[in-house]
Amino acid sequence: MAKKEGSNMNNDSERPSIIVGVENGTAIPKSATPLFNGIEEEQIPVAVREIDIDNVVSRAYQSALASRLSVGIAFDGDHFIVHYKNLKEDKPLFDETISDSKQLRILGANAARLVKGIPFKEMVNR
Repeated sequence: MAKKEGSNMNNDSERPSIIVGVENGTAIPKSATPLFNGIEEEQIPVAVREIDIDNVVSRAYQSALASRLSVGIAFDGDHFIVHYKNLKEDKPLFDETISDSKQLRILGANAARLVKGIPFKEMVNR
């Protein structure tokens, strides 16, 4: 799983990555693991950064602005947002409520595919 930015282990805070924004002091729940797996299976780096904004859409947008790859993700429970820095803040690319691990993995892969510029995987059972 992605490491939290700012730790001294292999300090790669300058490495281009998709940024997953979490509120200060928030841990990544185990249920979010498929999201990270989907990103990593597309071979795109991902990092977690604390972005202390309550609104999940705004947090995803700020994550996209902070990402050198221009893609940010934020979530609140099972509500997941994937944002791209060139979109309007209130118009995220994906705004999904997902509790299925397979769908969450596809969402992660699609965030990575945005970076790669290749077609998205189809979200099924919507």
